[in-house]
Amino acid sequence: MLKNKYTLDFKLESVRLALQGDKSIAQTALKLGINKATMYQWVSKYRSEMTTNKSELNTEDELKQLRIENTRLQKERDILKKALHISL
Repeated sequence: MLKNKYTLDFKLESVRLALQGDKSIAQTALKLGINKATMYQWVSKYRSEMTTNKSELNTEDELKQLRIENTRLQKERDILKKALHISL
């Protein structure tokens, strides 16, 4: 069984360099002494996790906005109910 020889910090820093640097992912992997396929897997996993995190944040923001709108609509409904009772 192979042991993981790279720390999480090393992987994250490697991915950061690969995505933000001026070199390609393959060139960054070569420079760091990492197999190209390994680097592409790390980048893919990172992008997937970032997409998932953004989706979760967007869902939370959407829920917050919907709750605010729901409160506003309930207030409007209550005002209309009172107005209807006054006019009868």
